[in-house]
Amino acid sequence: MSVLRKPGLLLSLLVLLVTVVAMIAPQLLAPYDPYDSVGTARLGAPSLEHLFGTDHLARDVFSRVIYGAQLSLTSAALAVIGGVLVGSIIGLVTGYVGGAVDFVTMRFIDVLIAIPGILLALIVVASLGFGPLSIALGVGLGTAGSFARVMRAQVLRVRGEEYVEAARTLGARGPAVLVRHVLPNAARPIIAMASLELALAILAVSALSFLGFGAQPPAPEWGSLVSAGRDFVATAPWLSLLPGAVILAVVLSVNRVARFIGGDR
Repeated sequence: MSVLRKPGLLLSLLVLLVTVVAMIAPQLLAPYDPYDSVGTARLGAPSLEHLFGTDHLARDVFSRVIYGAQLSLTSAALAVIGGVLVGSIIGLVTGYVGGAVDFVTMRFIDVLIAIPGILLALIVVASLGFGPLSIALGVGLGTAGSFARVMRAQVLRVRGEEYVEAARTLGARGPAVLVRHVLPNAARPIIAMASLELALAILAVSALSFLGFGAQPPAPEWGSLVSAGRDFVATAPWLSLLPGAVILAVVLSVNRVARFIGGDR
């Protein structure tokens, strides 16, 4: 019931609900085909017929933003999922094993974290080629180090608890102790962190798409939609402003829900 007393959280949940629907079934929300011209109204201003106006090829911008959720948010979600899996496994194993394995691995993680995430993503994309999958891999690699450090810290805290020692005394082997006792009690901060990282991943994916490293035109990625409107800022500012406002709304909504999950009521 505490959720009902927080209008900001409710609004954020509503924005995310609409975003999820746009990802899964964009045809339910988009009134037009995102790739087809809707007539001769090039650079048309926002109206009831075209909520976000039309672009230089007379395509409905609102429909392109709706369909763009599939590409942009799927890449961001894949990046976070990959970062969680890789980082959590590294942190779980190194924190439990300790010794030289922990020392060497964490020095490598320190180097990884020292590289700016956007630069690391650019290196990966330049190596593997342009596209949403390359962006997801690059952004995910940039987040894996942070997840590894957090998971390792939690494992170091949990592995000395009495229930873990009792499991070892009863004959439980290392993998069983990790999966049954250490991981469940160390994973909660990772869940909250993943929610926060999703917001950052959306920004990173949009930034790389803005720079032209994502899906190539006419694919309607959010970042590329903002980029495409740069040439018409003076005559049709909505081409960049409205897709940018959607990115901002989704990022702020994810961040608000993440804070709630993390315990900030």
